[in-house]
Amino acid sequence: MKQKLIAGNWKMNGGLAANKALLHELQQGLAHALDSKHAQVAMCVPAVYLSQVQQLVMGSGINLGAQDVSMHEHGAYTGETSASMLKDFAVRYVIVGHSERRQNHGETDVQVALKAQRALSAGMTPIVCVGETLSEHESGHTEDVVKRQLAAVIHANGHCISEIVVAYEPVWAIGTGKNATPNQAQEVHAVLRAQLKAATSQAERVHILYGGSMNAANAAELLSQPDIDGGLIGGASLKSADFLCIIAAAAR
Repeated sequence: MKQKLIAGNWKMNGGLAANKALLHELQQGLAHALDSKHAQVAMCVPAVYLSQVQQLVMGSGINLGAQDVSMHEHGAYTGETSASMLKDFAVRYVIVGHSERRQNHGETDVQVALKAQRALSAGMTPIVCVGETLSEHESGHTEDVVKRQLAAVIHANGHCISEIVVAYEPVWAIGTGKNATPNQAQEVHAVLRAQLKAATSQAERVHILYGGSMNAANAAELLSQPDIDGGLIGGASLKSADFLCIIAAAAR
């Protein structure tokens, strides 16, 4: 059976002391209460903390992740971080196309596809985010939007598309307290799985995560759906007890 993947996304949160305390609590919980054989864990942290977190998670079973990567290899791109730079810190996963990047920084489907390509070329796994806004959801365009977003990534990376992770994050459910029902989430995940199957014979290898306000209370029901292979966790990843509950739900 494929392991579930639980990836935390700290967003623009953290601090040297807080990071150390949180990761210590997580490692204690993972060591004493959970069977890590049934769930993979990653933590995607702000770039300024990659060095610290790399040292803190070493040997713990927690994989290091970044929150973004440049679509450029190197050059005059002040403020950006290249895939080779992330690789220097043993980054395993990198989020690309998060809805906040698409909305706040105007990232296009093509740019997201190129970022995924850079990550793959450096031997990292891109967590490719797709999802619809509230207006797109209410107008019945969910399927069209997520298929368009994923299609761009498949087009640019078709030869190795089975190496990516996909995260469905309904924009209207991120940080709002709202949440897609397990059935609604499963329906979209099934659409994404079918699209991947049309692109590769190894589509079942691809983890499709749910990223719309998964928390300790709803994780078990969401993770019981056949095409939900884990979660991309925002706020709950900053609370050790909540994050451990989600990991435990994934490990069942």
